[in-house]
Amino acid sequence: MAKKVVASLQTGKGKNYTKCIKMVKSPSGSYVFEEGIVHMDLIKDFFEK
Repeated sequence: MAKKVVASLQTGKGKNYTKCIKMVKSPSGSYVFEEGIVHMDLIKDFFEK
């Protein structure tokens, strides 16, 4: 199943997107990981917010 998703991201318009993962500090003091599939032009905005 994962192979189909990866293959579809590598063809056509999917090449313009990347998976980003960042650490965010929660109100309780622990760190959690926030991830998303972001367009290449919006990567900087993803990490700034």
